[in-house]
Amino acid sequence: MAINEQMLKSIIEDVLREMTGATPTAPSAPSASKAAAASGVKLTAIGDAKQGTASDEVIIALAPAFAESQTETITGIPHDKVLKELIAGIEEEGMKARVIKIYRTSDVAFCGHDAAQLSGSGIAIGIQSKGTCLIHQKDLFPLSNLELFSQAPLIDLETYRAIGKNAAKYAKGESPNPVPVKNDQMARPKYQAFAALLHIKETQHVVPGQKPVEQRVDFI
Repeated sequence: MAINEQMLKSIIEDVLREMTGATPTAPSAPSASKAAAASGVKLTAIGDAKQGTASDEVIIALAPAFAESQTETITGIPHDKVLKELIAGIEEEGMKARVIKIYRTSDVAFCGHDAAQLSGSGIAIGIQSKGTCLIHQKDLFPLSNLELFSQAPLIDLETYRAIGKNAAKYAKGESPNPVPVKNDQMARPKYQAFAALLHIKETQHVVPGQKPVEQRVDFI
């Protein structure tokens, strides 16, 4: 999918405006009653995320802007469809998905690691709004992981479903074959600037010190 030039221009203008102080207010911590809806999905904050006790759960940790100020991946895949596929992959393996939102960081490694620490199974998926994704395990260092999908432009819905399935398999104690990763040497130079802008936009929604927030997910 080609980058929409108007969208890119709009994002650049937003970033420049915010960097020059035209919109200086920082984001506030989310309240338990806060609800946000992207096209096709509504996320409702229902309080601080608790330590999980169920061994059959896999947490999906969303970065701060996911399905709120950003609603699709870098290639235009709607966030509701991404979330549906991750959940479906987990459930196909007989496990349960729990969704939380990470606000203290926009780094996908730390999003995944924070969630793995809370997961009853010790396994979590971290995902940024632009689509970068990984599978994490609680006893690994933050910058280590079980599987990393760093080239967001190459991740499609089929891959997200496979990521959910593999995360569930790890939670069951299995050692699945890694999800195949596509490789395109032109993807990085083609999308690098756009990815950086999207990451800047996401980072603007970081709330330092904010605890992970449990989310109720309603597909609409």
